[in-house]
Amino acid sequence: MAKINTQHSYPGVHSLSVRTADEDIERIENGYIRTHSLHEDASSELQGVISVEGGHVPESQASSFTGRGAMARLSRFVLSVRSWATRHSHREEQRPDSFLERIRGPELVEVSTRQSNIRSFLGARERPGGANRQKKEVFVIDPSSNLYYNWLTVIAAPVFYNWCMLVCRACFDELQMDHIKMWLFLDYLSDIIYVIDMFVRFRTGFLEQGLLVQDEKKLREHYTKTVQFKLDVLSLVPTDLAYIKLGLNYPELRFNRLLRIARLFEFFDRTETRTNYPNMFRIGNLVLYILIIIHWNACIYFAISKVIGFGTDSWVYPNVSVPEYARLSRKYIYSLYWSTLTLTTIGETPPPVKDEEYLFVVIDFLVGVLIFATIVGNVGSMISNMNASRAEFQAKVDSIKQYMQFRKVTKDLEARVIKWFDYLWTNKKTVDEKEVLKNLPDKLKAEIAINVHLDTLRKVRIFQDCEAGLLIELVLKLKPTVFSPGDYICKKGDIGREMYIIKEGKLAVVADDGITQFVVLSDGSYFGEISILNIKGSKSGNRRTANIRSIGYSDLFCLSKDDLMEALTEYPEAKKALEEKGRQILMKDNLIDEEAAKAGADPKDLEEKIGRLEVALDTLQTRFARLMAEYTASQQKVKQRLARVETRVKKYGSGSLSVAEAEAEKPEEEKKQ
Repeated sequence: MAKINTQHSYPGVHSLSVRTADEDIERIENGYIRTHSLHEDASSELQGVISVEGGHVPESQASSFTGRGAMARLSRFVLSVRSWATRHSHREEQRPDSFLERIRGPELVEVSTRQSNIRSFLGARERPGGANRQKKEVFVIDPSSNLYYNWLTVIAAPVFYNWCMLVCRACFDELQMDHIKMWLFLDYLSDIIYVIDMFVRFRTGFLEQGLLVQDEKKLREHYTKTVQFKLDVLSLVPTDLAYIKLGLNYPELRFNRLLRIARLFEFFDRTETRTNYPNMFRIGNLVLYILIIIHWNACIYFAISKVIGFGTDSWVYPNVSVPEYARLSRKYIYSLYWSTLTLTTIGETPPPVKDEEYLFVVIDFLVGVLIFATIVGNVGSMISNMNASRAEFQAKVDSIKQYMQFRKVTKDLEARVIKWFDYLWTNKKTVDEKEVLKNLPDKLKAEIAINVHLDTLRKVRIFQDCEAGLLIELVLKLKPTVFSPGDYICKKGDIGREMYIIKEGKLAVVADDGITQFVVLSDGSYFGEISILNIKGSKSGNRRTANIRSIGYSDLFCLSKDDLMEALTEYPEAKKALEEKGRQILMKDNLIDEEAAKAGADPKDLEEKIGRLEVALDTLQTRFARLMAEYTASQQKVKQRLARVETRVKKYGSGSLSVAEAEAEKPEEEKKQ
């Protein structure tokens, strides 16, 4: 018999055992129970073939797929390929970034998926009939998903088509009758999309207590109770059945399709929140609204002219019997021209003659004034918003220029300052991150900071094994700093109050003359992390040991000593671990005095602790003074109330008090008797 070794063992299916639901869950989570998928069933069948045919295969034929035992060898090959693919896919799925995972934590989706799988498995085992009787799942569309937005794009097209073309076809007969087949096709295609949209609305989820509702009954009730449901039903009323009696030249029968306008507005709102150019989109959206209003007004003007009679006076559209004014394009362009002149309050149109003409022109002028005011207000605010950052930045530059001119700063230094500002604006580094993100909750701030600063922070050795909470604290405290060419980041002997991480640029470790370069630091390098930890026994203390100068413009992240210590106050174990790592780095570089490290507490540390105690004492004194002030105020109020009581007693006399005392003594005498 040939021996077959496989890397996966398959538990017996027919073995009987009694287990509770808790044991099942535990065993499922630990990987002892697996549902039999199709490929596992196929594997068991292939193993059966191998066991049957493998015993009769001589070793001389084991290396080929022909001859006797070919099925067994082919099955063995398929098993090997499948096991390799399984291991490979499993390895690819479980390759997370450990540094990122420690910060962000486990994904809730994986946990919920695992729990749902466990429940479904146990439910299938408890139900008679197995997995054939599974509960029907309801398809629900998340309103924040891309699928929902894509559907809004689809439904917005027929809504926009109806709003643009129905009124035009109703007023211009040639446009309706010359292309009747195309209009009927587009009309009923839009009706089909409208019907599908109602089904989409019935399957659109909503949030209840922060969770997406997926219950079919709740979704249906939520939609049917809204006003939009009634409008959607009205928009699908088959009013165009009147075509049978009136004819096809009455597209105004389909005006109820205009009630689906809310979908178009919703599409515009979602697009505005998704686009990276919201101001440009608002301007385009405003122009589109204005064009639609002018378009409708032009069609109404032509319809009024048709009712009054073409060419009956100077105000209406000229007589269509003239070939020049009989063309469809001339009819629409003339009406659009008249509508544009009227609504933009430019004038220069023929004056009205009849009363109904005067009334229509008055309404047009009022609408035109509102449109003009809307255009001026919205466009002005949009342009100011587009240039807000530039105006704010220019105000800062102007104030610094005035200050340097007032203080008579040298021209060389003034030029360096201006070049530094130009570099910030050119490279878009003028954004104040704290000001922009101040309205976000701390969790989202941390997520954004992790995405922005993670690649930089993970390169620092002493932070690679820190707790996730501490890393989040540190990420939120990183401050971007830009240095100009020739600027000293630190000088030898300076007290180290911050550490730096290079995001972009090049720094040089130079000699005391500032010219001789020892080492060039580039992106991802960091320095100063040891000096801010105050490690006992360090030969350099908290002083800088080298001169570091910026070669060009350098973009650095700065982490101050105060911010680090503030974060470490809540993580004492992390503080000890960081100090131990820093001590190991100093020992490796022979920069630590072991005797001093083993000695007692550093006087500088004691001074810092005393300083912190003084600050805490000042805070307590301030709070005590506030409490004393509140106590004094309340005591004063009590004295005022007592003074009022005394005044009332003096005013009404002591008779009322004696009567009250006599009434209080009567019950006591009755008790004695």
